[in-house]
Amino acid sequence: MSRVNTVLGPVPTEELGLVAVHEHIGYGMPGSELDTKWWKAPEQRYEETVPKLRAFHEYGGGTFVDATGICNGRDVDYYKSLSAKTGVHIVACTGFVGGDTALPHFANAGVDYLTRQFVHEITVGIGGTGSRAGVIKVGVSRGGRMTDLDKRIYRAAARAALATGAPVLTHLAIDAENAITIFDEEGLPLDRVLFGHVDDGVNADRTRDVWIAEKGGRIGFDTFGYETELPDPPFWARPRKERLDHFLRFVDGGRRLKQVLASADANCSPLGWPGVKGHTVNYIFEDLIPDLRAAGLDEAAIKTIFVDNPADFLTLQK
Repeated sequence: MSRVNTVLGPVPTEELGLVAVHEHIGYGMPGSELDTKWWKAPEQRYEETVPKLRAFHEYGGGTFVDATGICNGRDVDYYKSLSAKTGVHIVACTGFVGGDTALPHFANAGVDYLTRQFVHEITVGIGGTGSRAGVIKVGVSRGGRMTDLDKRIYRAAARAALATGAPVLTHLAIDAENAITIFDEEGLPLDRVLFGHVDDGVNADRTRDVWIAEKGGRIGFDTFGYETELPDPPFWARPRKERLDHFLRFVDGGRRLKQVLASADANCSPLGWPGVKGHTVNYIFEDLIPDLRAAGLDEAAIKTIFVDNPADFLTLQK
């Protein structure tokens, strides 16, 4: 039976429902949880987060992929509580948002050590939680080009993906040539990789999304909701219509529909990263899906983007 690792245990793939494939319960840089600007009592974070996940479930959302890597505020016991409280499947990830967020213990590690870490978290569990990661997160450090540590993480992610069947999700799709070279060298099929944030307002003009797709990779338009129309435009902001038009150009009348996934990259309870004021995972239902319908996408296409494609991507395929 096809299955996906969630924080409450493996679930059959067909039970995922509509998937928000790139979101955060609470993302922050290392140490942000101790910064007085961002510190919140557990009760406060819970009060901020539960209503958003409940609304997601009531709208018809089934699965929330938390793309928060090691060292960035990942709290799996908390995720387990939220999942049980709201009925939303939560998928946790192993890996790192980028090498520049890794603490020295990991930053000095070799590929073999990192591979063992990722495999352990996918097959045994994360820390003492008993919950297994379902996705491997990787990313390019700030600056736009892979560092030596980034390359070690990507290589370890490829090896762990092959060993466990878990997919790889990238933070940013820049420097894709280096990423694809590493994945090819390790023998990881590119349909097991979701290249994320191709639509962000900072990097969109240098992201080779069509080229990546032609190589076989999956493409993530996952910063929907970061809009210049807002009173205080956030980082990665872009005009709403421009982002939507980019998405439609990529889909190309359905030709690349099976390679695209979409999400909002919202923080349920911001921790060291403000995101967009008022922005939640429910942008998917309240704004994005209505925009897609208005642009002419039918219900079958919407199901492909939010149900079928993420289910195929998240399924453990050893």
